[in-house]
Amino acid sequence: MSIDVPEPVQPPVDGALRLCVDNLSVLRGGRRVLDHLSFSLSAGQALIVTGPNGAGKSTLLRALAGLLPRAGGSIALEGGPSDVDLPQQAHYLAHSDGLKAALSVEENLEFWSRYLAQEPDPRSRTVGAALGVVGLGHVAAAPFGVLSAGQKRRAALARLLVAFRPLWLLDEPLTALDRASREKFALAMRDHCALGGLIVAATHEPLGLEEAAELPLGSAG
Repeated sequence: MSIDVPEPVQPPVDGALRLCVDNLSVLRGGRRVLDHLSFSLSAGQALIVTGPNGAGKSTLLRALAGLLPRAGGSIALEGGPSDVDLPQQAHYLAHSDGLKAALSVEENLEFWSRYLAQEPDPRSRTVGAALGVVGLGHVAAAPFGVLSAGQKRRAALARLLVAFRPLWLLDEPLTALDRASREKFALAMRDHCALGGLIVAATHEPLGLEEAAELPLGSAG
C-alpha cells in the first residue's frame, strides 16, 4: 500500500537534504508489516507516524536506521555526504535509553559526543548546554543509574544534541516525561528543524509540532 504524506504547513528551510522512501516493504517474523510505503521529507520538516500497536511504526524506524533489512523498495537520504551512509547521519532513539548506569550523566554524554560525531559540527551542543536544554544541569555528576525514569529519558534526549546528526528517528520519545519536560523537548525538536534537520517520530501522543505532517499506518491486522 502506498501512502501519500501531505506537505507540512511550514515550508522547509534552505537545504539540500531530503529523505526519500520509495515502495518500502519490510518483513518481520515472516509477516509483511510494511508494504509498498512511499514518502519523502525535506530539510526542516518533521513527520509524525501514527497507528495502533502492530501497525509497523517501530518497524519503519528500525528500517530507516538500518537495523532491519528491506524486502523491497529503497531508502535514501539525498544531498548528504556521499561517503557517509544513512545510519551514520541519523540518531535512533528507541525505548531503551542507551546510557550506562555506573557512569555519571556527564560522562555518558561525553562518551556519546566523541563516539557519534563524525567530524566537528557547529550545530552540536556542549554537554553542559545539552543538559541545560533538558533541565538536567543539576544532576550532571550523578550516576545515571540513580536517576528517576523521567530524568533518564531526558538524559537520553540530551544525547541527540551533543553530536549533530540531521535525521532524528524517535520511537515514543515522550515516555516518562512530565509536561514541562515535554515542552522543553518540543522546543528542541523545533530548533533541530530550524537548523536544517529532519525528524521521523512514532508516537501515540501529541509532540507539540503542529506544523508536522502525519503518516497514519494501517490496522494491526
